[in-house]
Amino acid sequence: MALLNRLKKNHKHLSKWARRQNIGAFRLYDRDIPEFPYIIDIYNDKAVVGLRLQKIDQEKEKKHNLTLLYEALDQLGYTENKRFIKERRIQDKGERYEKSDSKKSVNETVNEGELQFQVNLTDYLDTGLFLDHRPWRKEFSQKNLDNKKALNLFSYTCSLSVALAKAKAHVTSNDLNPHYLKWGQENFLLNELDPQKHSFVEKDCLQFVKDLKEESFDLIVVDPPTFSISKKFKGTWDIQRDHYFLIKECWQALKKGGELFFSCNLRDFKLDSGINYLNETTFKTIPQDFHDKKIHHSFYGKKV
Repeated sequence: MALLNRLKKNHKHLSKWARRQNIGAFRLYDRDIPEFPYIIDIYNDKAVVGLRLQKIDQEKEKKHNLTLLYEALDQLGYTENKRFIKERRIQDKGERYEKSDSKKSVNETVNEGELQFQVNLTDYLDTGLFLDHRPWRKEFSQKNLDNKKALNLFSYTCSLSVALAKAKAHVTSNDLNPHYLKWGQENFLLNELDPQKHSFVEKDCLQFVKDLKEESFDLIVVDPPTFSISKKFKGTWDIQRDHYFLIKECWQALKKGGELFFSCNLRDFKLDSGINYLNETTFKTIPQDFHDKKIHHSFYGKKV
């Protein structure tokens, strides 16, 4: 009953808020109640449920909680054919972006203010759109970046690139995975943006930033993974260990007056004390539909 009441209350408030803002994807439930450590995201008329499988899910007396969850979603109209389950166990290295064995892909186009994005609800652990970066996308799309050069490093499906391009910047999107860059170009087309007027670079992001010339960009946004390993580059990437080098290289690539936006999802992340030119902005970039205020850490600096 507690879960059902919470979901009804959240749904009544957030669905009205989302309609007013023309937002088609939002977080309905974010582990609000400790006995129900689940995440529920809404994409149009469908729900994606993240089951963070911990001991609480495996204890015999708690197993009925999943049944209560599904019954509550049924009452809200997210019946079995309109909900998709993601089992978020402790991940193997690189699991986040691995494709599943789903037999039938389910794709949706969701609105976000004046922007639109293609999401995939079935094939991957993530849908292709990080909802916690909605405030960034709104901020970027409302900037005046005419004749400015912007870089989106670790661009994934290029949702931030779309926002920057809407602000009339020439955007370079860099990612190691060609599939996500192709997805990104489809997002550009969905927003009536010509991908050929922008750059999509398939390359190891660390090598890409090493090769940048000084004062190359007016704006750089960096949202790297917490940990990564790939056959396409040597070694591993660890955000806490390696962020100093990454941010330093990006800062050198900024023109005078340029802006650097940095974000990461490591919950206990600590910015290196040597990076005194960035200020934390996390309190401004967590969306109101997120109960978890540690979903990311964000930082900003302007080069003078």
